[in-house]
This record gives sequence, C-alpha cells and structure tokens, in this order.
Amino acid sequence: MLPYKPIESNVVTIDVGGQIFQTTKQTLSLAGPKSILSQLAESTHRFIDRDPELFSVLLSLLRTGNLPSKAKAFDVEDLIEEARFYNIESLLINSQSNPSQFDAFNLEKSLILPLNGRDSPSAIATTRYGTLHVSHGSKITSFDWSMRKKSTILTQFTAVDSLLAISPCVAAAGATDFSGLQVLDLEKGYVKEILNWENVSRSSCTVQAIGSSSDLLFVSFESGRRNSNSIMVYDLNTLNPVTEIGHYEIYGAGVDSDPAIPATKLSWVSSYNLLMASGSHSNISGVLGNIKLWDIRSGNVVWEIKEKSDCFSDVTVSDSLSAMFKVGINTGEVFYMDLRKMEDSSLWVCLGDKKKVINGKKEGFGSKIESHSSQVFCGKGGDIELWSEVLMGSRNIVEGRSWEERVYRKNLIGRVKDMGGSRITNLAFGGNKMFVTRNGQQSVEVWQSSTRGF
Repeated sequence: MLPYKPIESNVVTIDVGGQIFQTTKQTLSLAGPKSILSQLAESTHRFIDRDPELFSVLLSLLRTGNLPSKAKAFDVEDLIEEARFYNIESLLINSQSNPSQFDAFNLEKSLILPLNGRDSPSAIATTRYGTLHVSHGSKITSFDWSMRKKSTILTQFTAVDSLLAISPCVAAAGATDFSGLQVLDLEKGYVKEILNWENVSRSSCTVQAIGSSSDLLFVSFESGRRNSNSIMVYDLNTLNPVTEIGHYEIYGAGVDSDPAIPATKLSWVSSYNLLMASGSHSNISGVLGNIKLWDIRSGNVVWEIKEKSDCFSDVTVSDSLSAMFKVGINTGEVFYMDLRKMEDSSLWVCLGDKKKVINGKKEGFGSKIESHSSQVFCGKGGDIELWSEVLMGSRNIVEGRSWEERVYRKNLIGRVKDMGGSRITNLAFGGNKMFVTRNGQQSVEVWQSSTRGF
C-alpha cells in the first residue's frame, strides 16, 4: 500500500499589513519571476509590511488584467510606487497605456503639460506605451507613461528640429543648423554617441529627419554647404552603420532640382519593408516636392512621385490601411493613394471637396497629418480632422485584379470647447494617448479616451 501523500493546496494566504488575502499560485505567477509576489507562492513566510488597501487594488490587477473602479480613489503616485515595490509596474503600464485601448472616436483633452521657459515645442517623440519627449529651445523635457514624472535636460543644440524616442530614457536628436545626430541619455543628461555623415565636401552634416523600424535607425543628412544629401541606415541597437541610400551630389543644378531636396520626413512601412522619404522646397514659382519609397536591401527607389501643382504640406503612410496620405499645401485637402496600386502614380484620390485655390492662398500651409492604428489625423489650423475608412463591400477590377472600394469619412474630434486655438504644429501618439502642440504655446496637450485611465 502506497504511503499517504497530502494533496498540495493551490491556495496561497498572504498577510499584508495585518490584513489576510487569499489567492492562487497561478495568479501570483502572473506577476513575473522577478516579482516578490511570484516568490511568495513558494514561500512559507507570507507577511508583507505594506498598505493592504493598495495591495488589494494590485491583486485585482493580477486577477483581471485591469484596475478595479476603486483604484480611482487612490493617488496615482501611490499606486505607481506600490507597483514598483512589487516589481509589477509593467502590468500597471499595460493596463493603463496599452495602445490597443486607443479609441479615436472618444478622445477628449484630458491634460495640459506645461514646459519650462518661453520656447514653444519644436518636436515631440513618444514610445509605444506613452513616454513623451518634447524639445523646446535647447531643452528636452521628458514625461513618464503616467504623465506625472517630469525631467528636463539641456542640450548642445540651439533648437532641436528632429526627435526620435529610442526608449523611455534614450532619444536621438538633430537640428538643421547643428552638425551631427546626437543619441542622448535623457535620464543622466549626457551624449551617448554622435553620428556623422562623411560627405564629399567634408563639411558639417545637419540632420533633416529621423525615423526607425524595429531594428534600424534612419537619418536624413544634408551637407553644411547644402550641395549634397543622403539617408544613412544604422543598427538601432549598436548604432553601427548598415548602409547608405539616396546619396546625391548637386553640381550646379541649383536648389530647385529634385536631388537637391533632402528628405524631411522618414517613415518605415513594415508590411512592405520599405522606407518612405519625403521632402519639399519653396521657391519663386511655388513649392516643389518628392515622395520616394526605398528598398533598404537593394538601395533602390521602388516608387516615387514629384509634385508641383498641389505639393504636400505633410505626408504620412499607414500600414494598417495600406495607403499613403497627404495634405495639399494649396488646397488644404486630404488625398490618399492605395499602396496596393502604387505603380500608378496618378492615383491620388481627394477625400475633400476638391476646392480650388482662391487668390493663390495656400489653404494647407503648415497642416500636419499622421496615421495611427487604422485612422488618419490631420491638423488644419487649430482643428483636428479624423479620417476613417468605411468598408462598403463592393469591389472594383483594376488590371485584372479585384480591389475593395475604399471610402473615407471625416469627423472632427473632441468636444467643442477643446477645438480651435492656435495652429497645430505637432501630432504624436503613444500608448492610449494623442499628444498635440500648438504654435506659440509652451505646453503639450494630452488627449485621451474619456472612458480610460485612472
């Protein structure tokens, strides 16, 4: 006869600050191997000298993946501090700043983040879970995912024109009047590395744009003499150069020639493994621009378009919608191009009223456009238009291939009291938030779903 062996209980009893809690080993294991909660599942000493009420909130977070409604009664800083003690802040971030919780149709202006000094924001950058970096004058101010923790560093730049968030504590910054791209440790306030482009004239190299994929860093450089430009590709982890694309040397052609226009916006299109590079230049006859899609592996342009009649004020590309969008600088209208049919460069489709330019006024001057998830956001003046695709179900036949008809609808986001104001200068997205800056204002607006957050 086999000896009796007691069945091991799956229930764990924990004493937190004198209050008894019971849960399961599986629930505690969700805290992760580095958390003391996971260790408690196998421990015989299960007393924690902490606040039991805060623990009850975090235990609910482990059980459901979401904070309970009673969490709103607590100070956010207390919850964050307690989550850090148990080493489960990542779960708290995920529950409050998960990009999947972004609701474009339910956004409201929830917070104004003031910046020190008199300079307006020149560039903003975000991480996936909502850490925010803002350049204003020679400074960069960072806010953590909860928007409660703020820090500012002083850079060597007079003004930062391009900014990319590499991580919550590291950013790449560049300027059109200062040589080199600087990779900055924003927590410790020092330059980790400086990346330069070795051009033929051996002059300084200014940064015109920065972009990234999951493992690559893209930098658009222009020589200090403005007679050459290039896009350098670096390994995002080691910052070692990988390749160079789009190297143009201009010999007497003048700044109005196509190669002379450096890329001022770089966006990675992951589903196509292509880099979108766009740039424009203003002269006496108007605004000239070009948009190119680069194959990084071959170093070749697989698609491009040159614009003159209604050049873009801004361009964005959406992986989710498999489309490119622009704002016409003259008409101020939003146009889109289906990337599935990009071999036909004439297929810009106007989403607006196709209004004509009146007295040469540039209706779209300074307009910004960005894509996020499956929506497109366009800042015109002080308002933000939200464009969303409506699936109509019908299909068209183009060159023997079948395509679904694409129809987009426009909405103005936010409540009436949130709209208007100074011209929008930056739009960015991180976590479940949208960030907006305006001309002449020393602050950043935080837009968030009214049903989310603490």
